[in-house]
Amino acid sequence: MTRRAKPLRIAVVGGGPAGLYFAELMKRRHPAHEVRVYERNARDATFGFGVVFSDRALEFLRADDAELYAALLPHVESWGDLTVVHRDTPLPIDGNGFAAIGRLALLNLLQARAERRGVQLLFAHEAPPLVALEADADLVVAADGAHSLLRQAHAAALGATVAERPNRFCWYGTTKAFDTLTLTFRSAPEGVFCAHHYRYAPHMSTFLVEVDAATWERSGLARMAARGAEAEAIALCERIFAPELEGLPLVSNRSLWRTFPVVRCERWSAGRLVPIGDALRTAHFSVGSGTRLAMEDALALARALDEADGDLPAAFARFEALRRPPMEKLWAAAHASMEWYERMADWMALAPYAFAHAYMTRTGRVSEAQLQRIAPRFMARYRAAEGA
Repeated sequence: MTRRAKPLRIAVVGGGPAGLYFAELMKRRHPAHEVRVYERNARDATFGFGVVFSDRALEFLRADDAELYAALLPHVESWGDLTVVHRDTPLPIDGNGFAAIGRLALLNLLQARAERRGVQLLFAHEAPPLVALEADADLVVAADGAHSLLRQAHAAALGATVAERPNRFCWYGTTKAFDTLTLTFRSAPEGVFCAHHYRYAPHMSTFLVEVDAATWERSGLARMAARGAEAEAIALCERIFAPELEGLPLVSNRSLWRTFPVVRCERWSAGRLVPIGDALRTAHFSVGSGTRLAMEDALALARALDEADGDLPAAFARFEALRRPPMEKLWAAAHASMEWYERMADWMALAPYAFAHAYMTRTGRVSEAQLQRIAPRFMARYRAAEGA
């Protein structure tokens, strides 16, 4: 490993997985670096419930950071199948392993590791403007999420665009512990609903509800949101997904209905500023890769800085060379998945197995042959149902 003669002063804005992991990596590799993380929220504040990784998403961590992988493993819930529910018919799809961890548990673990390395974590602390950060730091990392204030302030320099999509979604939780990652689709007089639900702790699950634009209006959810009628929205979702919840309530944690922002940066740095994670680009939550991308960005940026040995423009170019090709492929898949959900009402007429097959091939990255190899038991049932 190359060691710099001159330690770096690094300011990280945002104390989510991307910022915390990058900060800890840099102090682990270079204890003389001065690394400071600015996080606007309190230490134990988090929004949402659990985060999910595919088996493949965790493999990068096993290969590139076995130490963190081993630290995470005792805290994750894992399972081997994915389940699609259509017309009240559960359809297990083999060969689709996932793991999940509570977002707060992940943040607390990363916080503790960063502080043990000597990273300075500043909670409930707004970051100074970029000009002030650059006056005090050699490198400024924007890890402040999809609504990054640093990216917004320097949108022209980064070539940044943000496009809000039409579907609405809300992150809830429930004490019902689901056996697998499950996508439940339901038609009702109010419209078409989808729940993305999975356990992230032995007695707790994420329960994300998504609706298309027509359902948002027809169901009254738009009016409820305008009136701040959170209890009414929760009651509606509990009624729609009563079979799945089995009488248990949905839990809110500042659970607001929102649209998904598609973030893109044409240029990956501006001066000493480099965005990572959702501040750089977003991938729709339906492919379960947001946290994976953020942590892979942190690894790649740390590696690029080592290889460039203090030459920031060279490090930024290397970071982009490492990350843009795989990111573009995953982003394309996530975008196709997002568009599939925006048209989910069009798919509801399909029979259950045809629907599940359409779901599994929605991104264009899984061919018939690949699906046969990955999920032979599902494909046998699909062919029997279709008379093939």
